[in-house]
Amino acid sequence: MAATPLVRNGDTAPGNGHYRLRYFTDLMKRPVCAGTLQHRLGRLTDIVFQLAEPYPEAVGLYLEHGWGKPTELIPWDRVVKIDEDAIFVMPPDGGKYPPFVDQAGWILVDTHLMGRTILDTDGRRTEVVNDVRLLEARGRLALVDVDVSFNGFLRRWGLGGRNWAQERLISWKYVQPLSLEDAVPTDRVRLSVTRQQLAELPEEDLADALEELSGKEQEALFLALEPEKAAETLVEAEPRAQRQIVSNLPKEQARAVLEEMSVPEIANLFSSLSHQQMVQLSELLPVDRADAVEKILAEQEAPARELISSDYLAWPREAVTGEVLAAIRRSALDPKSISYVYVVDPGDRVLHGVVDLRELVLAQDEVRLADLMTSPVVTADEHDVRDKLAEMFDKYHYRMLPVVDAEDHILGIVRAKDVMMSPDIRVREHSDV
Repeated sequence: MAATPLVRNGDTAPGNGHYRLRYFTDLMKRPVCAGTLQHRLGRLTDIVFQLAEPYPEAVGLYLEHGWGKPTELIPWDRVVKIDEDAIFVMPPDGGKYPPFVDQAGWILVDTHLMGRTILDTDGRRTEVVNDVRLLEARGRLALVDVDVSFNGFLRRWGLGGRNWAQERLISWKYVQPLSLEDAVPTDRVRLSVTRQQLAELPEEDLADALEELSGKEQEALFLALEPEKAAETLVEAEPRAQRQIVSNLPKEQARAVLEEMSVPEIANLFSSLSHQQMVQLSELLPVDRADAVEKILAEQEAPARELISSDYLAWPREAVTGEVLAAIRRSALDPKSISYVYVVDPGDRVLHGVVDLRELVLAQDEVRLADLMTSPVVTADEHDVRDKLAEMFDKYHYRMLPVVDAEDHILGIVRAKDVMMSPDIRVREHSDV
């Protein structure tokens, strides 16, 4: 999937990297001319796209002439420019462009997307595709969003010119591409985040998808996630989306999701909820975890010892690279916990050094950790409060920090994501807004 990236923001870019966002309805019926306005070939009927990652790309302009006349397909590489009054193309060889012939993986915007109903993962109706947003950049045209807003509806019927409502765009990556054959017999388009694909999508993208949906559609998507993925996605979601998701979450699903979250993550989630929601979720937690969450919420400055995790890697000085890497491969640890290897005494766990995993991978198998480690180690004291930890992460940009006591015994690690959360983690004793 090594496609050249396409810029997504704004209407035009300065300098040499010109691009433009266009709506399909603005191009429909626009004259298509060979070289000059006087050599009109017809009016644009549709645009043909080839399914590709990350976005479908235009392969040609489709012209339909009516009255029994054959169609024409103008290859995209023959398009010279798109002006406000016409689309200019190179003159055809032999007087006419070839007729349109369907190819595998091709879709037509007007024929297969416009006016289609978008369904969620369980097949419930959500919205209608009123328009399609296109990105023109570097001589290419990509299909990047579908528009389900009232503005799109007005443009579709030739009543554009001003925005009457808020834009409502759904990124193409959340819309299941339909082949030409699949699209013909149905008037529906599906959201692409199916159960099989959810596990492969980054939680940040899933959180974005949840924020674009609401109500039953949002609920259906979240319930399709496995508990671990659901927990990671909920952590990444914006507070408004977190409140919406929690309000519709069945009790057993909520309990399973909370089991996959760390105490600091739960505390941060609770800080975004209404008091009633927080109380309801608290009842699903084991007593010890509920007490730990309550303690963090009650103290704006939680000490490091209450944020630590035991999910880290440590070996003695004499361990060699080969055996350490072999043990890591056998461990099936969460990749997020494998950033550093800490060098400790095997008995009292006094911390002596740290080895970055990248250095470990590049070293020869027989090299000792003592010869690779960095010492002294940047550490957090068990009594350091959240603000102090946040300053350390901001200064050193580490993903995690070891927490030690007064004698430098390693007690565990704190992760940046558990510290660099909301600056104010106090309970909000008010209703959802």
